[in-house]
Amino acid sequence: MIRVLLVDDHPVVRRGLRAMVDDLPELEAVGEAADGAEALRVLAELAQRPDVVLMDLQMGAGMHGVEATRRITALPDPPAVLILTTYSTDADILAAVEAGATGYLLKDAPPEEVAAAVRAAARGETVLAPPVAARLLGRVRAGRPTLSPREAEILQLLALGLANKQISKRLFISEATVKTHLVHIYDKLGVDSRTAAIASGLTSGLIRPA
Repeated sequence: MIRVLLVDDHPVVRRGLRAMVDDLPELEAVGEAADGAEALRVLAELAQRPDVVLMDLQMGAGMHGVEATRRITALPDPPAVLILTTYSTDADILAAVEAGATGYLLKDAPPEEVAAAVRAAARGETVLAPPVAARLLGRVRAGRPTLSPREAEILQLLALGLANKQISKRLFISEATVKTHLVHIYDKLGVDSRTAAIASGLTSGLIRPA
């Protein structure tokens, strides 16, 4: 039996995922959480750790999926974390993989694809939705610029309108470090301003619209 923890801030989505999981004889939903912090609490409380965590990325004001994935995969003998989200930008994908996610699926995937991915993740296999794999492969083939997860995170915050000081507080880094990252971002994207960097990031799919 493959034990699954469901993490999503929408109760209706969690209910649908639980129904799908419990409808399959080899899968069992052993818990639910509305954000990353609750997922960590549930993991600590479960007598037996799940095999797979089915994780959303953006969960309102709660701990987001990338940070939760990073903390979960740092645990001793961690479960596999399989991202299930509506977001498919390079920044989201790279950040999730960097955090230790075993796979990345989109929420429009058919139930049988999600179920197969859960089984594969439980076996320790890497799973990428076809559109996600195509994006990554296309980026490699086209030689398009690739930002580090931290650089992509900073560019996303720029797109939200945050100033350097606000970004430094949000990410717990110094303003000098933010400026250094911005220099690298500008250089990689071939731009010389915040506005141009945001426009380039949106056009190339490195970040999602604010």
